Amino acid sequence: MSNELPKKFLRRAFVKTFLRRLLALVTIVGLVYGGVAIIYATKTFFKVKKNYAVVLERFGGQREAVTDIGWHARLPYFTRIEQEVPLMNQRLFLGGQLEPMRIISKGNVALWTSGVLTYRIDDLKTWAIENLDPLSILQGDYDGIVKDILQAQQVDELISDREMIKEEIFRALKSRPINEGGPNLEQKYGIEVVSFVLKETRFGDKLVEATEEKKRRELIAEAENYAADQEASRIRKLYAAYLSGIQSLQKALGRPDGSTDLPLLQFLTQQKWATAYEKNQGGQNTLVIQNTQGSPALTIPPPAAANGAKGDE
Repeated sequence: MSNELPKKFLRRAFVKTFLRRLLALVTIVGLVYGGVAIIYATKTFFKVKKNYAVVLERFGGQREAVTDIGWHARLPYFTRIEQEVPLMNQRLFLGGQLEPMRIISKGNVALWTSGVLTYRIDDLKTWAIENLDPLSILQGDYDGIVKDILQAQQVDELISDREMIKEEIFRALKSRPINEGGPNLEQKYGIEVVSFVLKETRFGDKLVEATEEKKRRELIAEAENYAADQEASRIRKLYAAYLSGIQSLQKALGRPDGSTDLPLLQFLTQQKWATAYEKNQGGQNTLVIQNTQGSPALTIPPPAAANGAKGDE
């Protein structure tokens, strides 16, 4: 009985010691982890990744670019990480958005167009230190140059000569001064213009509908002109056939002395025209009275009058 009591006390002491040490270890690990987390959150130690750079602002206001890849240390509260700059190829959309933007061509026609500029930062000092918010400033200059070129073109050129216009915009973005005597985009921002793509150029929906209506009217007009030409050709052929028939009749009625029996020719000619009229006016009975003393008047009653006369009889 006396031996069991010391054993119980020893076991209790062992458990208490173990718990105290475990609690101390957890506390130490928590303090270390908290310290590391605080240091990481304040970026006292920061990492520069490949194809990236970090711009630091010192306590005295001096700014410098850190481009060496790896871990770096800075004094908290006395230095500040201003920005992290990617040095890889980047893209910039026309108007700052992926969707097409509306422009007005030289002929005052509304179009929808979209484009993308690919650039790379070459001079970090010019980009990040000499320019405040360089991306937004670059966006404004880029949009202005592209709009100036696009809106100076005729609407048919914007649709049919896309390749030429795209190359003209690329040359302007790469080397043309923003203003006369001023720097170009590459000099102003310390970048290299890699490429420019004119993604889309199309009419507005209302203009498309108007164009389709215009094409439809042109097709109708062409069809009407063709029908008119066919009718004119038919009339010319009919006239030539009648003229040939009259000439043949005149030749057949010729006298031995070479003259023509004019009264008989006139009578037969009138009968020929009257027959032609009857073919076009169904149910007509045409009577021609010949007068050899002069050119007789050929009177042909209209269809309604003729039908009325038959009804009276």
